[in-house]
Amino acid sequence: MADRPATPLLDRVRSPADLKNLSHDQLKQVADELRAETISAVSVTGGHLGASLGVVELTVAVHAIFDTPRDRLIWDVGHQAYPHKILTGRRDRIRTLRQGGGLSGFTKRSESEYDPFGAAHSSTSISAGLGMAVARDLQKRDNHVIAIIGDGSMSAGMAYEAMNNAGALKSKLIVILNDNDMSIAPPVGAMSAYLSRTISSRPFLSVREFMGKMAKAFPAPLKRAAERADEYARGLLTGGTLFEELGFYYVGPVDGHNLDHLLPVLRNLRDSGHEGPFLLHAVTQKGKGYAPAEASADKYHGVVKFNVVTGEQQKAPPGPPTYTKVFAQSLIAEAEADERIVAVNAAMPSGTGLDLFAKRFPKRCFDVGIAEQHAVTFAAGMATEGLKPFCAIYSTFLQRGYDQVVHDVALQSLPVRFAMDRAGLVGADGATHAGSFDIAYLGCLPGFVLMAAADEIELAHMVATMAAIDDAPSGVRYPRGEGLGLEPLPARGRVLPLGKGRVLREGANIAILSYGARLPECLKAADELATYGLSCTVADARFAKPLDTALVEQLARHHEVLITIEEGSVNGFGGLVMHHLALKGLLDRGLKLRPMTLPDIWIDHDSPKKQYDIAGLNAPHIVAMALSALGKEALAVPATA
Repeated sequence: MADRPATPLLDRVRSPADLKNLSHDQLKQVADELRAETISAVSVTGGHLGASLGVVELTVAVHAIFDTPRDRLIWDVGHQAYPHKILTGRRDRIRTLRQGGGLSGFTKRSESEYDPFGAAHSSTSISAGLGMAVARDLQKRDNHVIAIIGDGSMSAGMAYEAMNNAGALKSKLIVILNDNDMSIAPPVGAMSAYLSRTISSRPFLSVREFMGKMAKAFPAPLKRAAERADEYARGLLTGGTLFEELGFYYVGPVDGHNLDHLLPVLRNLRDSGHEGPFLLHAVTQKGKGYAPAEASADKYHGVVKFNVVTGEQQKAPPGPPTYTKVFAQSLIAEAEADERIVAVNAAMPSGTGLDLFAKRFPKRCFDVGIAEQHAVTFAAGMATEGLKPFCAIYSTFLQRGYDQVVHDVALQSLPVRFAMDRAGLVGADGATHAGSFDIAYLGCLPGFVLMAAADEIELAHMVATMAAIDDAPSGVRYPRGEGLGLEPLPARGRVLPLGKGRVLREGANIAILSYGARLPECLKAADELATYGLSCTVADARFAKPLDTALVEQLARHHEVLITIEEGSVNGFGGLVMHHLALKGLLDRGLKLRPMTLPDIWIDHDSPKKQYDIAGLNAPHIVAMALSALGKEALAVPATA
C-alpha cells in the first residue's frame, strides 16, 4: 500500500463551510487532493471508486456554492458520494468505509446531517428532492434542494416520472445530471461554458421568460419561429429539448471537471429568482484522474483493495467458482441446447454473470439499464411469444419491479424465470443490498415455482429445472460469493422433480429443514447435537412452492422438534410450513416447531460471518434453538472473532 498523499489544503477543510473563502485556484487544489485522498482510502477498504472519482470537482463546487446541510444535497446513486463524505466531517473515518461498525458505502440519514436522503438503489433523487422542495415551500423556507443524479440512474422510469411532476409543480429544484456515459468532446468546451453561464444568468432568464410570454401572443407562424430560435440559441443538439418538454430549464452541457465552468453556473442557479426546476447537464469521466481506472473497461466501478501506484487489485487465493459464475455457466449450457432461451438483466451484466452469457449469445442477451420494472415486463412479453426468458436480477433489486412480477407475470401465468442473486446477507453492501424479502414477497403469489440452492450443484440443477418449466413463473435464489467447492460440477444440470426435497441425514429426535444455503450450517449443528446424545434428521426443502408437503408431514410426525431455517425474513418459508402443518392439525399433537429466519431488524454492513452471527443463523444458534425447544441449555454460543 502506498503512503497517504500529502493534502495540506484539504487538511484545513473540516466542513463545507471551510470552502467558502477559498479562491478558484485553491478549490482546484482541494479537488486534486480530494481525488488523491479518495483513491488512497478506497485502496485500503475497497468499494465503488470509479463513480466517486468522476464527481470530485462537482462535489467541491456544490459544497463551495451552496450552504449544506441547510441546502439539501441528494446523491443518486449513493455510491458516488465518497468525496462528499470526506468533505462533510467524515474524513477521519473514511478508511472504515464498508467495514463492520464503519461508514456505509452509500449515503445514510443516520450517519450524517449532510445525508438528507439514503440512496443505495438508484433513480430516487428527483422524487425525494421534489418532496423536500414542496415541503420547503409549504413551510415558507428558502433553502435550496440539489439532486445529483448519474452513473446510469437516468435510465430508470422513476426519474422521468419525477421530472414530469416537478415540471408541473413549479417548485424550485436543481437537478444536476452527472453524465459519465458521454465523452468530454468539443461541445463541452469554452463556447458551451460561455453559453451555459449566459443562459443561467438572471438577465437571460428574465429576457427568455419575457420573450416566452410575448411569443404566446404572436400569430402561430411567428410563435413557432420564436420557439425554434430559442431552441437553437440554447443548443437544441445538446439534448436539452426533452428536459424542456418536461418543464425543466435546461443548462448545459458543461465540463464537470472544470471548476471555472462549474462555479459560475452553479452560482447563477443558486441566485436565480426563476420559479421552477433546473437541469444542469454536467459531463464527467468515470474514474477521472486515476490512470488505471481510466484505462479499465469498468473504470474501477467496484474494486477490492489495490496498490495505488500500479492499480493492481488484491487477488483472493483460488477457490471454488462463485454461485454467479455457476449460474451463468449453467444457463449457457441450457441455451446451447435450446435456442429459445434468452437472458435479461438491469444494468448488472457482470454482477449477474450475464456478461459471460452475452459473449456466447450476444443477440440473445439484453441489458435494459437500471429499469427493473421494464426488465420484468419485457421478459413477460417475450414469454408470450414462445421464448424462454431468464430475468437475472438481484433479490434486492427485484423489489423494484414487484408490481410487474405480480400483474404482468404471475397473474398471467407467464413462464418468466427469475434468477435472484445475492439472496440472504451480502457483507459490505449492508442492509440496502441484502436479499431478505423475496421468499415472502414471491411465496404469496399463486402458481409460482420457487427454489433455493443449497450449493452450486443444486443451482445447476435448478437452472435446468426452470428451463423445463414452461407453464408457470419460476425463481431460484442463491447467495453471494463462492460455492462450497463440490465436484464434479455437471456440464449441464438435471431437471428436479417439482416440489420434492431431499433428506441428507436421518435421526430420531430433531428435524432440521433447510431452505437455501444454510444447509452446511445445519449439518454442523447436527454434528454438535450428536455430542448431546441427540440424533438429527437434516433435510433440504429445495422448494418453497410447491412445498414438499409429504416431507414436511413426515418430519412433523416422527420428530419431537422441527426447526425450519432460511436466509430470509419472517413470513417466508417457515410461514408456508407452519400454515400447512396448522391446516393438517399437526401442530395439535405436541410438536415443537421453531422457525429460524432473519430477525426483524436491519443488519448493517460487516463480514457475512458476523452478519449471520447477528442474525442468529449459524450452527451454534441452531444448536441452541434445538436444545431450548427440549428444555435444555446449550453451552454459550461463541461470538465471531
